[in-house]
Amino acid sequence: MKLITWNINSVRIRLDHIARVVADEDPDVLCLQEIKCQPAEFPRAAFEDMGLGHLHICGQKGWHGVATASKHPITLLDDRGTCREGQARHAISQIKGLEVHNLYCPAGGDVPDPEVNPKFDHKLDVFARLTQDFGGRPAGEKLVVMGDLNIAPGEHDVWNHKYMLKVVSHTPPEIEAMGRLMASYDFLDMVRHHTPAPEKLFSWWSYRAKDFRASNRGLRLDHVLVSPALADAAQAGRSYTRDDVRGWDKPSDHAPVVAVLDV
Repeated sequence: MKLITWNINSVRIRLDHIARVVADEDPDVLCLQEIKCQPAEFPRAAFEDMGLGHLHICGQKGWHGVATASKHPITLLDDRGTCREGQARHAISQIKGLEVHNLYCPAGGDVPDPEVNPKFDHKLDVFARLTQDFGGRPAGEKLVVMGDLNIAPGEHDVWNHKYMLKVVSHTPPEIEAMGRLMASYDFLDMVRHHTPAPEKLFSWWSYRAKDFRASNRGLRLDHVLVSPALADAAQAGRSYTRDDVRGWDKPSDHAPVVAVLDV
């Protein structure tokens, strides 16, 4: 079962990129973040033409928003109150026996101090809510948590570990929050499992660099986490980042991350 997560940075602007990736990869499930549209504005017909006509869309005007598109029927589940601000950041879907969480976690602003920066406090709060929720789940659930979590947790998930420890996305409070989330249900980081450290691994590159490959100042912000009930399927599968897509004309600053579960 092939799943893709991708912060698309506007679904309507990059519809041709989505169609191209879908044609290349033929995913069962595509989780998009930052769709930047309301549900009524979502290009449903285009996804039906791609063979991904089963949709779970959580959108809002102009900002944020997530959408899950699937070959298979979807049962829509409640978002469990992840975002205290009521923003469209979390879509939970039941798909072929999997509970798929499509997440766009807050970026957190510029100052890594929750006392003076409400955006950073909001980010930590989202992770705390997710951690509490998963920590209270019974054993044995088949969970897939994927999306733009906006944290690069490991030393080799950033272009410069020492420098980035002071920059939001890789600060100690965020790394600790991600660690607590991972431990809450003993999640397996599927991408890192298949590409172990110390190999550098990124999924995001700033628009500021004219040649993202030459500067390669990337971060691994996009993740696919699976619960222990899916660990064997994940370990027998594979995962990779389509970093070539970042080099297409007018791309998202994120590349698609592909994960295949051997179920």
